[in-house]
Amino acid sequence: MRKVVLAILGVLLIVLGVFVAQYLINSKKRPQSQVRRVVKTVFVDTVQNGEVPIVINANGNLMAKRRIELFSEVQGVFLNSAKLFKEGQRYRKGELLLRINDEEFYASVQSQKSNLVNLITGIMPDLRLDYPEAFPAWQEYIQNFEMNSLTKPLPEPSSPQVKNFLTGRGIYTAYYNLKNLENRLSKHNIRAPFNGILTEALVNEGTLIRNGQKLGEFIDPEVYELEVAVNKSYAPYLKVGEEVQLSDLENINTWTGTVARVNGKIDQDTQTITAFIEVSDSMLKEGMYLEARIHARDADDAYEVDRSLLVDQSQLYAVRDTILELVDVNPVYFSEKHAIVKGIPDGTRVLKRSVPGAYPGMVVKVAGDEADVQKSEETPKTALQ
Repeated sequence: MRKVVLAILGVLLIVLGVFVAQYLINSKKRPQSQVRRVVKTVFVDTVQNGEVPIVINANGNLMAKRRIELFSEVQGVFLNSAKLFKEGQRYRKGELLLRINDEEFYASVQSQKSNLVNLITGIMPDLRLDYPEAFPAWQEYIQNFEMNSLTKPLPEPSSPQVKNFLTGRGIYTAYYNLKNLENRLSKHNIRAPFNGILTEALVNEGTLIRNGQKLGEFIDPEVYELEVAVNKSYAPYLKVGEEVQLSDLENINTWTGTVARVNGKIDQDTQTITAFIEVSDSMLKEGMYLEARIHARDADDAYEVDRSLLVDQSQLYAVRDTILELVDVNPVYFSEKHAIVKGIPDGTRVLKRSVPGAYPGMVVKVAGDEADVQKSEETPKTALQ
């Protein structure tokens, strides 16, 4: 009997719980969600087609227009000179850059000079007897011969017979051997070919220099060239003498250069053509990285837009009344940040700034006064709150 009563009470509790739960569910009121329609404010620009200059952007490193690599053609010990052979040292044209010990070679030159003098002295008696008309010139030459100076040119032969006579006695052979030695002797002293600065020094005083060894680099810091690669399609518009605007990476300093040369060959791998821009300024240094803006030509009946506004590189968002729509455009040139397009009717209002999540048919509000601008800037803050 007790078990039956407990069973009945359990069933009643379950039924009561079901009714209570159902009551609580039915009494709960769901809040109605209110969808807030947000109309984005956009910035537009009215299209006015006209002539737009096509500017080719290129970059590269400056190189001195006049630069030489110093090599030794003789062997010897590097001797000290008036100035230290170090990077940054300036020299004037003709000034001694470095000096190589030439004592041994100088003795060989003096020996060859003595040999030439002996040969000329030995032919003087025969020259007096057989060719008296040529004797005075050779007599004067041997009297004025100086052992410590460069050898002067031999007297001109007065006749073919005199020339054959001198050739047979080995006069010309001895003379040209001597001039060859004098020429090599002069290479022990290397002088500056122009006013410039030493940018690389690979030897020190006391170093044994060998034939063919590189000694350093010497440049003229007055005139530089910027080598840039330009797409082959713009090759017809590169003209020698045309002005080019140059700037550094920070776009703080600007310079004006001119197109000095244009290569006549197109690179097969990159399909570009090389142009050399000449520029001069005391602030410039070799190796500086510069950006060049070359004016190629003007695009007629065109309009310039931000490159990020293009959709699939061929369409642009425009505003008709308050609705966004896509208009087809014909791009004629792309730069790093901008694009020049054609095909947009005058008076069309196109987006000036990109709109996140934009789509054709989107309802927008055109910013027309300062209040709209301020409201559009405060919209993100309101959304976050």
